[in-house]
Amino acid sequence: MPLSDSDLQALWLTVRLAGIVTLILLVVGTPIAWWLARAKSWWKGPIGAVVALPLVLPPSVLGFYLLLAMGPHGPVGQLTQALGIGLLPFTFWGLVIASVFYSLPFMVQPLQTAFEAIGDRPLEVAATLRASPLDAFFTVAVPLALPGFLTASILTFAHTVGEFGVVLMIGGNMPGVTRVASVQIYDHVEALEYMQAHHLSAVMLIFSFLVLLILYAWRPNPKKGV
Repeated sequence: MPLSDSDLQALWLTVRLAGIVTLILLVVGTPIAWWLARAKSWWKGPIGAVVALPLVLPPSVLGFYLLLAMGPHGPVGQLTQALGIGLLPFTFWGLVIASVFYSLPFMVQPLQTAFEAIGDRPLEVAATLRASPLDAFFTVAVPLALPGFLTASILTFAHTVGEFGVVLMIGGNMPGVTRVASVQIYDHVEALEYMQAHHLSAVMLIFSFLVLLILYAWRPNPKKGV
């Protein structure tokens, strides 16, 4: 049995969500990763721990607190209502915000590692050539960290595609609005539609394998001096 229209709709919504979240985190996560890689402040430890928190925090816990924050009595919810935006829970953009928080470490940590690997020497050389810190970042740090950007983007996209707990807590199960592929699979299983769940799960399995294949095949081989 081929994928149904609802399955295709869920897949498209998932790809759209993952793409938007990845772009947002490239903008938001890059300065955070740069600061964590370069800072000597005492705050580096606590902020790094906050960034990494979604790695160990149950998704339902994160989703619950985000739901409270974005609800009618939460600070974010009161702000969005005052701005005339309305409430974010059970909307697509509520999913985006929740996914940004949940996928944050998958963008920041690879970028932080890439920035730390650059070292101080290239930036010191750029400074001797009268490059401003901003110029040195874009002309020296970013090109040298491009492999880290690629890895972080792929991991963030793939992780967002596979989300379940957070998106279910924040978005619920609204067809065409918040029903992403992981929730669609759950619906199929709940309805005992195992064949439909199998087909959609197979698509997700192949996608996950290809992501890992790209990452491992592309990774430079230090023995070759690449």
